[in-house]
Amino acid sequence: MFHVEHSACSTPGPVAIVGLHQSPRSSKSLYQRWAGKSAPALKGMGRVIAVASQKGGVGKTTTAINLASCIAQESHRVLLVDVDPQGNASSGLGINGNDQAEGTYEVLIGQCEITAAVRPTALASLDVVPAGQRLSGAEVELVGMMARETRLRGALAQLREEYEYILLDCPPSLGLLTINALTSADSVLIPLQCEYLALEGLTQLIQAIRLVQDHLNPALRIEGVLLTMYDPRLNLSRQVADEARKFFSDRVYRTMIPRNVKLSEAPSFGKPIVLYDPHCVGAESYRELAREVLEHAAEGVGKRA
Repeated sequence: MFHVEHSACSTPGPVAIVGLHQSPRSSKSLYQRWAGKSAPALKGMGRVIAVASQKGGVGKTTTAINLASCIAQESHRVLLVDVDPQGNASSGLGINGNDQAEGTYEVLIGQCEITAAVRPTALASLDVVPAGQRLSGAEVELVGMMARETRLRGALAQLREEYEYILLDCPPSLGLLTINALTSADSVLIPLQCEYLALEGLTQLIQAIRLVQDHLNPALRIEGVLLTMYDPRLNLSRQVADEARKFFSDRVYRTMIPRNVKLSEAPSFGKPIVLYDPHCVGAESYRELAREVLEHAAEGVGKRA
């Protein structure tokens, strides 16, 4: 079992993702296998990125909402699919998933086509498939269904030619909803809070990615690791950032998302940060992240050509 090592003294010492460095397989071969450069989506097909984290409160939904919004502002057609029963990605864009007749739940259990569940947002190039509390029942209902792990992948196939980017906001767990998202995705973006407990939670997600790659989605790769709630004044923030870069190398984004009050306020107004306060540091950070994601995608296309 992987764990995080830290000093027992009152002042925390260096942190380390111990299990990753002590794996029977070499770190290099492991990195190349599942954290390597993401393969670009097929020509003419939208790129599907799952935003996932085993740990809650790391900025996962904040990242899904604001990355999708910033990519949309760069004149790309974007769809955000809310796969979290909490429905925060939906409400953060001004849509109450509980009030919608069609959403992610209905799509997964086969009550409607995904095209009927798409809703527009305040941004012209950004749409959302909302979710609400009904989705929590899908974990149980999917168990007895055929192809339960690939229900979302089949639904998204209808939309991959309509959107350039499809982002999936996963729940903070590793149940069937997250497995569906990972099976559907080309790559996984992992928000990593700059605290040592976040490193500990990361290992379970990595194990899930390995299993999905082995059995359901061999092409799944790490899109990138995003450092969130970064505070340059804290030694721990810098240590976590250094440790992440040691293992994930160039898969860690240059952009780091700082702690920012405006980012916390925006969801309560049902707006992404680029509409709530487009000039704050949080908005600029997510714009920089969007440019990095688009830059990586362009590099992948260039290498393939």
